[in-house]
Amino acid sequence: PKYIVTPEKRKVVSELKKWVKKVDDVWLATDEDREGEAISWHLCKELGLDENTTKRIVFREITKPAIKRAIESPRIIDKDLVDAQQARRILDRLVGFELSGLLWRKVKNGLSAGRVQSVAVKLIVNRERDIQAFSPVPYFKVDASFEVEDQEKRKYTLNAALDKRFDSESEALEFLKTCIPAEFSVSSVEIKPTQKRPSAPFTTSTLQQEASRKLGFAVRRTMIAAQRLYEQGHITYMRTDSTFLSNTAIGLLTDEISSKYGENYVEVRKYKPKQQLAQEAHEAIRPTYPDRESVEGDLDMKKLYDLIRRRTLASQMATAKIEKTVVKIGISTNSARHFEAMGEVIVFDGFLKIYMESKDEEENGNGQDLLPPIREDQQLALNQITALERFTRPPARYTEAGLVKKMEELGIGRPSTYAPIISKIMEEVRGYVVKESRPGVERKFNKLSLKEGNITAEELSEITGATTNRLYPTDMGMIVTDFLQEHFGNVMDYGFTAGIERKFDGIAEGDIEWKKMLDTFYSPFHQNVESTLSNATRATGERILGTDPNSGHKVSARITRFGPVIQIGLRDELKEDEKPRFANLRSGQSIETIELEEALELFQLPRVLGEYKGHEVSVHSGRYGPYIKYNDGFVSLPRNMDPMQLDLEGAKNLIEDKIRENAPVASFKGLPVTRGKGRFGPFFKWNEMYINIPKKLAEGSISDPQIFEFIEKKIEKEANRYIQRWEDEQIAIENGRWGPFIRFKKKSLKLPKNKEGKRMNKEDAALLSLEEVKSAIEEEIPNAFKKAKKKTSK
Repeated sequence: PKYIVTPEKRKVVSELKKWVKKVDDVWLATDEDREGEAISWHLCKELGLDENTTKRIVFREITKPAIKRAIESPRIIDKDLVDAQQARRILDRLVGFELSGLLWRKVKNGLSAGRVQSVAVKLIVNRERDIQAFSPVPYFKVDASFEVEDQEKRKYTLNAALDKRFDSESEALEFLKTCIPAEFSVSSVEIKPTQKRPSAPFTTSTLQQEASRKLGFAVRRTMIAAQRLYEQGHITYMRTDSTFLSNTAIGLLTDEISSKYGENYVEVRKYKPKQQLAQEAHEAIRPTYPDRESVEGDLDMKKLYDLIRRRTLASQMATAKIEKTVVKIGISTNSARHFEAMGEVIVFDGFLKIYMESKDEEENGNGQDLLPPIREDQQLALNQITALERFTRPPARYTEAGLVKKMEELGIGRPSTYAPIISKIMEEVRGYVVKESRPGVERKFNKLSLKEGNITAEELSEITGATTNRLYPTDMGMIVTDFLQEHFGNVMDYGFTAGIERKFDGIAEGDIEWKKMLDTFYSPFHQNVESTLSNATRATGERILGTDPNSGHKVSARITRFGPVIQIGLRDELKEDEKPRFANLRSGQSIETIELEEALELFQLPRVLGEYKGHEVSVHSGRYGPYIKYNDGFVSLPRNMDPMQLDLEGAKNLIEDKIRENAPVASFKGLPVTRGKGRFGPFFKWNEMYINIPKKLAEGSISDPQIFEFIEKKIEKEANRYIQRWEDEQIAIENGRWGPFIRFKKKSLKLPKNKEGKRMNKEDAALLSLEEVKSAIEEEIPNAFKKAKKKTSK
């Protein structure tokens, strides 16, 4: 590989070089993982340091004792770790660059693929298809409630579940009939002492999962807060897959537990890592000073610190002792079946005093915290028995935390990759995965009840399938996954991806030569890319849904460069003057599952909703989604709003919101200043000029003088922007942050060197002729000015 310093870091490197000349010795103290090791190596190369003698120190926490210990035992750069990082970086660059270019040609421009990101999308796609293919099976769950009296005649309710569920309503009904004359008595009371042990301290993965469950944090949000906590010295390094705690840490933790809760709450544990080679043997994520109950910082930092501290303390606390009671209730008319009630009592809370781990899914159970006083052979008075129709459930869609857990289980990625990978696959520009909360659908179910000797039946309804903040694959995500699976099955294989990670580990251990490993992978991979480029057809995911009854033309669902659409009329069945008709899908619809009737409904747009202030209001479907047309203006509908359900009142509200949004916030030189929000953030618009609003001011109100100052600066900047400009040719020489450059259409290109072989300044650039600039453009973009031949239609 050939490395260069990126333009935005040249100033930093220049300052470091000046410092190297001023000092006698340089010590490197970058992070202790592979990326940190590589940064130290790059610093040696750029600063002219000898990598074989320059002192390298590592510490897992930014505390005085840790840094002193590190200084007392310096080492030199571990080249094996550097090579492992280089191998990962280069392999991922090669895979990403070549597969992305291929997707641009075979699916849609601007897409991307990657060794880990594409496998992560595949996990979500496969889960969605499992859900779509799932057929719920009904069954009947039988529960009973009994009235219990103690010796003082106080009454309690005891809830119990039958030890069997029934496959049909008729079976459940037959069972209830046998219970009409039955007597119920306690056949056994069994008390089981059990224990509950605390979980290990946090790794990167478990921290991301638990912060999602307990705090509702997205993975990226967790890592931003953790990074700040580490930089301020509050926690140890936050990218780790180790559960190891140092003896010093354990000593501090046990001292804190003992002083706060007593000696009987202390139980020292040493956790072994799940993986044989936990990355670079970090410690687990823990507080640097366990006695520090809270920290300074924003709310996210405070919440996350509290979570980390409690989990770490709990890991060294005593096992909780619990007493479980299981009561079996016999049925006099049916000796084969019995009801069962469960309850538990915490005898000694131990670590539960400060921490309880959360679960991804709620567990079904019939337990009570406390059971009423009960003895064997006690007769029970029946309140009611219900047989409720339930349905088997499909696998749950992934949350961000659930996806991290699955990736870790499969060995895909490493602690440092989870957050950026999840962020990348959810980027709007790629459009592979969306995180959404979706409403469920109504479902009917039956309920049978036995009370006071009578059986009643009723039909009820419930909402099923509703989700909150779950990951859904888009049509684009599904099509890209299918295309890559068809042509690059090995790269998309979970085992292969995990195997690559193990090879990186082998390089880090010094057992595998990194360039050979890359060559073994890349040669056949590159040949496959070339073959696919030549032979594969364009992927559109097209499905023929049926025929339009009005026109007789075929109705199809497919992906276009504007996204998923429904199309009426294929090219080969239309007359010369006819054009196909298109409609956008609604939120939650997919080209994989949409049926003909749903597809035809989409062509009911445009709809006239009525009049507002003398102008017609109508809702239309456009290439970027549904919108309202009003008084020659357009108002986009919010993402999850159904255009078929929109009424005039709802449209009026959206129109008024848009009018308020577009209302001038000030006037400058007789022209209005408006405020808006675009893909790059909030902005002011004045005289067709867009002025970005600084982030720190974006949320609050901005005074008129501040607005005028922003506009004046923008005017000045625009005035100094061009050194030379040829508008007809779409060519300009502009002033840039790092010096003058050529702007050709939307591309930024370098200027040639001057006669002395140095970079051109403004004065040199101002003397260049158009022909000289064109020549420089053609050096970077061959045939840039050659007119393309007009393609003839078949």
